[in-house]
Amino acid sequence: MNKKSAKEKGRYRSVFATEMGFCGVVASADGLLEVFTPFGETSAEEMLRRIAARYPLAVAESQLTRQAADLLVRYFAGEAVTFDLAVDRQGFTPFQLAVYEVVARIPYGRVKTYAEVAGEANRPRAARGVGTAMARNPLPVIIPCHRVVGGSGDMTGYSAPGGVASKRLLLAMEGMAFDRSGRVNSD
Repeated sequence: MNKKSAKEKGRYRSVFATEMGFCGVVASADGLLEVFTPFGETSAEEMLRRIAARYPLAVAESQLTRQAADLLVRYFAGEAVTFDLAVDRQGFTPFQLAVYEVVARIPYGRVKTYAEVAGEANRPRAARGVGTAMARNPLPVIIPCHRVVGGSGDMTGYSAPGGVASKRLLLAMEGMAFDRSGRVNSD
């Protein structure tokens, strides 16, 4: 068996319904690999096909995928949940790791700007790099990249399906207010 086959074998997945639609989560033996958000999926079968296209050997659940699923169901029902789950960090650059660590600590119902995240990651001039790391975040909601906004509270890109509209929906669900221009109201 080649290395890739051995590595692919240790993949697990859970597909589950939330109040916003169907979600999926994939993990390795080392931790969570990817979250598939509910935006745009119409059925469990559609979500299973989407996961199978990226992780064809992920055909069973694990304790970790079930735990993540339970927490995500509670989150999408409007509960303030803390995602203290193992994450498979293989494939992340040192910069991504630093950024994701900062972002994972942003509390429910709060936001930080790209510049604030860059500063806390000890890269104060790397706000654009933070944006790139957010666009590559494979674990939306668990690493809550929707809580990172532009310097004036602008709703900038969101890589999960639904884009900025999904980001705004998640922030509103967490109790954030918006001004007339659609910016996060920091008052």
